[in-house]
Amino acid sequence: MAQIISPTPQDSWPFTVNFKSIRLTANQFEQLCRDNRDLRLELTSQGELIVMPPTGSKTGQRNSSLTSQIGSWTLENGTGVAFDSSTGFTLPDGAIMSPDGSWIRRERWDALTEEDQEGFAPICPDFVIELRSPSDSLSRLQVKMQEYIENGALLAWLIDPFERQVYIYRPGHEVEELTDPDTVSGDPLLAGFTLEVAQLW
Repeated sequence: MAQIISPTPQDSWPFTVNFKSIRLTANQFEQLCRDNRDLRLELTSQGELIVMPPTGSKTGQRNSSLTSQIGSWTLENGTGVAFDSSTGFTLPDGAIMSPDGSWIRRERWDALTEEDQEGFAPICPDFVIELRSPSDSLSRLQVKMQEYIENGALLAWLIDPFERQVYIYRPGHEVEELTDPDTVSGDPLLAGFTLEVAQLW
């Protein structure tokens, strides 16, 4: 039986449901997502289901700006593939996560089978961005960013529009914090990509 392990008020999101004893398969999780299209769902490596509501309008606007900037650069650069916030990836530790924006080097993406590409691809993106929304705990997102790095991400940005902070994660480096930056550079991994962060404030 599924058990809510983080009871919260009705208007407090996200919340966590304990599926540890059931251990949802990737196919079952995919079906659960199809059956609950109004929610954003993620699955932790411990088998916990994270349930999130649709984004608010302001967060949706920020997400749109974020993904359009990455998408435009990706089309011009041609060395990788970009993804929006509705994309789920199966990480090496078994978690299924959906970053707000992500990018994978083309040779890694092309090495996957078409079947893998159609599902929650078994790959950790090279680059991920998480954009904090009003319902997000900063500490929870910081743990999530470390998980991306531990699973193989080479660069991860956590953007907090409320405090106007950007946290930059790289393997083997201390977290870098930027306060109220106008832009953030993706060099050298994303050569020539500069995110206009001021558009997200």
